[in-house]
Amino acid sequence: MKNQLLEIFDTLLDTYGERFWWPAETPFEVCVGAILTQNTNWGNVEKAIANLKREGLLSLQSLRDVATERLAELIRPAGYFNVKSVRLKDFIAWLFARYGGSLDALFAGDLAAVRETLLQVRGIGPETCDSILLYAGHKPSFVVDAYTKRLFSRLDLISPTASYDQVRDLFMASLPNDAPLYNEYHALIVEHCKQRCRTRPLCGGCPLSPCCEFSRS
Repeated sequence: MKNQLLEIFDTLLDTYGERFWWPAETPFEVCVGAILTQNTNWGNVEKAIANLKREGLLSLQSLRDVATERLAELIRPAGYFNVKSVRLKDFIAWLFARYGGSLDALFAGDLAAVRETLLQVRGIGPETCDSILLYAGHKPSFVVDAYTKRLFSRLDLISPTASYDQVRDLFMASLPNDAPLYNEYHALIVEHCKQRCRTRPLCGGCPLSPCCEFSRS
C-alpha cells in the first residue's frame, strides 16, 4: 500500500506541480479559513476573509471582541454565516481560555493529545481539526475530504463507505510521518478531483487511469 500511495503522489505531482496550499498569511488565518470553508467553496471563503481584512478584524483579539452579529454579516459570503460566526467565536474563546490565546501553545503539544482536545470544541469536526493541525500547526495529521474518498474509492484502495478515521489511518500508517508530504498530497488530490475525477469524471487521458479500477470498468 505504501508504494501504491507514493506512486500516486508522484504521478499527481508530475502532472500538476506543487500547489502551495494553504493560501494564508498567518496560522490564524488558516484556522479562520478552515472553519469558514465548511459546506462551501474556497472562492466564497476568500470573499469573507477579504471582508475581515478590509475591516482590520483578522486577528484573535479583534474577532474575540467584535459583536457576533457584525462578524456574521462580514462572513456572509461563506454561507451559514450565523452558524460560522458562533463557531469562530467558540474556537477563539476556547483558545484564550485553555492556551491564553496562543496558537503556538496549542501546537506545542503531542499530536494525538492536541487533536483529541481540539475535537472537543463545538463546531470543529475531524476535517476542520486536521486542516488546522496540518496547515496552521504543520503537524503530520492527514486531511480527508470528499475528494479523497471519491478518488481512492475509484482507485479501489478504500471502500466507498469507509469512515473518516479509517481513511486517515490508512494514509498515516502507509506514508512517512511527514507534514509537508501530507500537505502536498491533499492539495494534489483536491486539484485532481477538480480537474479530472469529478462527480462525472473525465477519464480520457487521466494520468491515474492505468491504475484506476473505475476507469477500466
